[in-house]
Amino acid sequence: MRIDPIEFEVFKNVFVSIAEEMGVTLCRTSFSPNIKERLDFSCAVYDAAGQTIAQGDHMPVHLGAMPLSVRAAIDQVPMDPGDIVALNDPFRGGTHLPDITLVAPVFLGRSRRPAFYVANRAHHSDVGGMTPGSMPLSREVFQEGLIIPPVKLVRRGAVVPDVMAIVLANVRTPDEREGDLTAQIAANRVAEARLRQVVAKYGRRRVEGYAAALQDYTERVLRAAIARIPDGEYRYADELDDDGVHGRPLAISATVRIAGDTAEVDFTGSDPQTDGCVNANFAITCSATLYVFRCLVEEDILYNAGIGRVIRVVAPEGSIVNALRPAAIAGGNVETSQRITDVVLGALAEALPDRIPAASQGTMNNVTLGGCDPRTGRRFAYYETVGGGMGGRNGLAGISGVHTHMSNTRNTPVEAIEHYLPVRILQYRLRTDSAGAGRYPGGEGIVREYEMLTETAVTVLSERRRRPPYGLQGGAPGGLGRNTVTRDGRAETVGSKVSLHLEAGDRLRIESPGGGGYGRPS
Repeated sequence: MRIDPIEFEVFKNVFVSIAEEMGVTLCRTSFSPNIKERLDFSCAVYDAAGQTIAQGDHMPVHLGAMPLSVRAAIDQVPMDPGDIVALNDPFRGGTHLPDITLVAPVFLGRSRRPAFYVANRAHHSDVGGMTPGSMPLSREVFQEGLIIPPVKLVRRGAVVPDVMAIVLANVRTPDEREGDLTAQIAANRVAEARLRQVVAKYGRRRVEGYAAALQDYTERVLRAAIARIPDGEYRYADELDDDGVHGRPLAISATVRIAGDTAEVDFTGSDPQTDGCVNANFAITCSATLYVFRCLVEEDILYNAGIGRVIRVVAPEGSIVNALRPAAIAGGNVETSQRITDVVLGALAEALPDRIPAASQGTMNNVTLGGCDPRTGRRFAYYETVGGGMGGRNGLAGISGVHTHMSNTRNTPVEAIEHYLPVRILQYRLRTDSAGAGRYPGGEGIVREYEMLTETAVTVLSERRRRPPYGLQGGAPGGLGRNTVTRDGRAETVGSKVSLHLEAGDRLRIESPGGGGYGRPS
């Protein structure tokens, strides 16, 4: 098929607009503040083989891993028109249990095989497990919540009541979960309708031809970007603070090998999987690695299957970057993914010193809250992440108070969190002493302080409390993060990963890290 450059651009925007409309639908129809306010979700469109065509500008850690969930759904569940498959299993392409993925086939006419698939992934504020929010200091995945293998949540257009009942019986906030799941169903239905409209307008052969052309174009552009990197081996290693169980640091090592227009990223030398919850599965490691290489491309290309054709990821089984069942994995998605990103960027900084930025905050500063709301008598479970400082870049200072790299959410506004929860926000400001010095300094972190208005179970999963975000080219590291609990007027610094029982009047203060500086300070 002849590819017209003007039509190519039209179809590129058509596919992206479908993924973005899925996201708008999910945001506007969801129940929980984590999805409605923070936009902790991702949406994408796939071809008949389950290969990504286009995705919305949502969560990088979701989007690079979601194709493995789509593949698992295709391989394990025969799908008919109107079906939707749900799964969250981290060892079948999931990231961690709160991230539930819904995959739907798109059939055209009387065809008996799907022409496309659409999928979305949303972080649910609770899916059961040992602590509210389902982000516990766990030692195995079974403690983290309900594990959903690929199973039909919707059959022939109707919700399967038995499956929905099992999910809702295992969570602390069933009404909210049901609302968010039906919002995810609606998002997929919107995408199905839009794809059928596009095919009706342009014809199936033309639409499928341009979908393949978009994947091929992404591959060509990424190959050209890699070809501009000098051939060679580049290494970097960094550490996680701890795993929440043992106090020792955990090493992640990467060797990036560039040969012509291809790259291999080898994580051999990383520590073995650990008892705590910071293990990353292979999907997370792939997602973080592909994200870094996508960032090297200056052209406006789609993040799709073309990226994966160019990069080989080597992650030894049983390591912290390719953990095996039943490893605890709740924090691997949010914390280890950030360190994998830092390590791959650190390796590439040797090859591209003028293009790679200093390290950003390197953590998502995860906070989960749960208890019984005295205003309503109902259980609540809440999850959020806290932004921090971006690393300085050649020619630009880092941005302050933003989510970086594998996180791309908004914050929950103070008014929203105080409306939804028995919590008061006492401080929410930039942390002025946290930026790494440099010719182009890093961005500043954030101070966010919560006062509990009722008895509350709290879990914090964070990083960069012991080892700061690195500076580059002579720049200073960013400031370390800090977590503080105040009880009866006495403040106590607590670890990077901690489970707490707080009473009314107790306070939790999160001080997120700043970004590293770039270049020697003048």
